[in-house]
Amino acid sequence: MSYHDSALLQKISVEICQSIIAIQKQQPEFLIAKYRTINWQISTNKSALSTKFTAILSQTQSWDELLQKLQSSLKAVLVPAAFDSQILSDLISAVEQLNPENIDVNTNHLLQRQSASITILLLDAENLQLNTNTEKFLTTICHCPVQVKIAFANWSNRGKLDVELHERGYDLIHVPAGRDNADGKMIAVGSSIHERYPHVKEVFVCSSDKVMTNLCNTLQQNGILVYQVTQHGENIKVFNSLTSETINYSLKPLPEIPSIEQFLLQMKGLIKLQQKQTKSYWIKLSILSKLFKSKHQLTISQIIAHHFPGKQAKDVFIHYPSEIVVHQIDEKSELYVTLFEHHQSKSENTQDNSQQEILTSKVLSPINSPADLEQAIKNILTNLSKVDNHKSLDISILASKFYQQYGKPITEQIKQLKIGGSFAKFLHSCHSLQIQQVGKKWEVGVKKSGL
Repeated sequence: MSYHDSALLQKISVEICQSIIAIQKQQPEFLIAKYRTINWQISTNKSALSTKFTAILSQTQSWDELLQKLQSSLKAVLVPAAFDSQILSDLISAVEQLNPENIDVNTNHLLQRQSASITILLLDAENLQLNTNTEKFLTTICHCPVQVKIAFANWSNRGKLDVELHERGYDLIHVPAGRDNADGKMIAVGSSIHERYPHVKEVFVCSSDKVMTNLCNTLQQNGILVYQVTQHGENIKVFNSLTSETINYSLKPLPEIPSIEQFLLQMKGLIKLQQKQTKSYWIKLSILSKLFKSKHQLTISQIIAHHFPGKQAKDVFIHYPSEIVVHQIDEKSELYVTLFEHHQSKSENTQDNSQQEILTSKVLSPINSPADLEQAIKNILTNLSKVDNHKSLDISILASKFYQQYGKPITEQIKQLKIGGSFAKFLHSCHSLQIQQVGKKWEVGVKKSGL
């Protein structure tokens, strides 16, 4: 078989596309930034990607050259860390199995003679549809490679499904038209599958019909690990007969990851809504996370991992103190968030205040001593009280405003001045400031008799 054989190159390209889709769904940080927001599950994008890889690989003259070209092409799409992942390892193994030099002419007999353990996939094509993405997902569950795939249906009324499954490596078994004919044939073949393939260790039984329970029991009695695959609306469920665990897989296309600016706007919208509904100023991040996933079909963690690999939501929000303020009593307690704009609402109506803040930020006095820091904090509180009539301010908001003006966390400033203790302890030592505990948080204001 020539390395320019279109069928071979198409199979390799399909494997590549499935792997990239799996990476985007499970570990998007492995994709180079400009490729993360592209939805590779859309047929046009997937087709373009497949065509590109097919064109690149068709230029090779040997199998070794093909593998080298594949590696170099993947480096243009993935970050270096991706090449240590299980998904990439599985991709290379799958491609190696397509090496024409290793394929026996009598493929069916070769499968029967293999000494290694294998997994078999049985599909009731009249009852359940498996696309390439779902099939790729199933291969991540089993422990042995999927070497045999058999589909059962009356192919005369299934359109071009038989052609598609044949191209994806399925053996097709035709049954006459009639209720449950495909079920019956699948049960008959499945019940004796261990005799034809003595090295089978795992079987996927893909059908939503309850009658398949008998087949699953028969396979288990023969020492085979069974994964019962059923469809429920837009979800696929995989039941493990050994552990009795169920794994869920969504058939919905992967939502597009928003930009960090869009994400912050979405978060601010949810915070405002919750503040209005609960009449509470501080909102638990855990509650916002549930609301965000319900509304946008994405988790906050997925977006943070996409834009800031290795970071947590708290780490990111701290860098946007003019947008969102975070508050946490200690490392083990819940994280609360609110909007800083609440304390700037009145200044939004005039340009003078904003201009004054800009000018003030340019002529800030240096902080070289605890007294300088106390004066800087007093100035912040005084300026904020002119905009917002609050006599006291949550110290988390105060810390965020300090970061906004001086470009460094207040805790870092305290360490630089070699002041012992926490931020709250320092505020207690300031003679011009008054600090008090309100509920679980600390609030600080300027003493009337202070300097």
